[in-house]
Amino acid sequence: MPSHVLPRPTPEVLRARRAVGVLFLTNGALIANLVPRYPEIKAGLELGNATYGLTVAALPAGAIAAGLAAASLVRRFGSARVAVAGTILTATGILLAGLAPALPLLVVALFAAGATDAFTDVAQNAHGLRVQRRYGRSIINGFHALWSVGAVLGGAMAAAAIALDLPLGVHLGLTGVLFSVVALVALRWCLPGRDGDLPDAAATDPRTASATGASAGGVVADGPDAPPPPSRGRTTAVLAALVLVAVAGTLVEDAGSTWAAVYLSGSLGAPATLAAAGFVALVGAQFVGRLVGDRLVDRFGQRAVARTGGALVAVGTGLALAFPSVPGTIAGFAAAGFGVATLVPAAMQQADELPGLRAGTGLTLVSWLMRLGFLLSPPVVGLVADATSLRAGLLVLPVTGVVVVLLAGVLAPRRVPAGRPDAVGHDDLARERHDNPDHRTPEPEEATA
Repeated sequence: MPSHVLPRPTPEVLRARRAVGVLFLTNGALIANLVPRYPEIKAGLELGNATYGLTVAALPAGAIAAGLAAASLVRRFGSARVAVAGTILTATGILLAGLAPALPLLVVALFAAGATDAFTDVAQNAHGLRVQRRYGRSIINGFHALWSVGAVLGGAMAAAAIALDLPLGVHLGLTGVLFSVVALVALRWCLPGRDGDLPDAAATDPRTASATGASAGGVVADGPDAPPPPSRGRTTAVLAALVLVAVAGTLVEDAGSTWAAVYLSGSLGAPATLAAAGFVALVGAQFVGRLVGDRLVDRFGQRAVARTGGALVAVGTGLALAFPSVPGTIAGFAAAGFGVATLVPAAMQQADELPGLRAGTGLTLVSWLMRLGFLLSPPVVGLVADATSLRAGLLVLPVTGVVVVLLAGVLAPRRVPAGRPDAVGHDDLARERHDNPDHRTPEPEEATA
């Protein structure tokens, strides 16, 4: 086999990739079926605007309150089972929210749905990263693209249900059963065993590699030449930087959903139909960025892709705010969406592979803390906007891009998948030849031994 050709994944891994893709799509579709029916729920319970806003906040509040338990659940039951169980429980919570006859029951149902959705989020990402390690190249961004497809699908299903005048209970009951069955079928094709079990992660996962004395490249790392274990302070600092990278991604997403239409229609005077284009441009460009993100990561590495994306956010939104216009602002939001497309998946993957942490811990912490971005961003931008202007409040976008550029160094450079014969890069070979003139490039039989 030529050194540049990756071995084809086994049928088991190919099936697992499809199964994880289905779980991501299902997760995106579930809550998207509920959101368009919020106005109906609000009117049915006669909620005021302030009460309605606090009630809907029960969903992310549930995710934050229960999210830290995801890691222990994944370790005990396995990521695939937790993802599917979370899907079924989230569907149940959403149905109960639609049927809630009183405000307290609605709050409890939304809180429970948010909590179980957090379990699903961590578990499906953990299983997706596990499949990626077996697959031999980046595929995690494609999973997040499928989540976006699911969100669009769920919104379309809700719109159709409203057009057909389906009662809330019937609509959410049908979609809940449908996606629960789909998730259960997908479970059959997920990877067996629990996360961190050998031999799944031993060859490529730094956590298990250290336990077996093997590095990601399969080289024994025991003895006096073994690298020292990372200090707790360094691990904490890297994890904090990864959280900030993930929060940057969520902050840009939230700015698009919360403020794009308000800024375009209010500050720039765009008609309502055109004002929506800012958010559409952001999510559309983000979807495209995730579609091509895996190829970019394989080609250039997470670090270079994130750094370029951060620069795109800073320059695109900075120019849009410096020279305000409707077309320029829409283009700026599109640049921001494309720029942050791979940030959350990259931060999750890097946190999941941090040495010194138990399986699922880094991923859970990043997933949990990045949700704070969704909670803190709207009031922070709103306070700045009230004190000065919304244009000034949106300066958080180019600042976020600069932060990503500065912190991208914690992400991985380009990595050759484990098991490839050319696991040593051209630059490394050239350096070794310079340092050791007698160095001889191994023949294919030696390289693959």
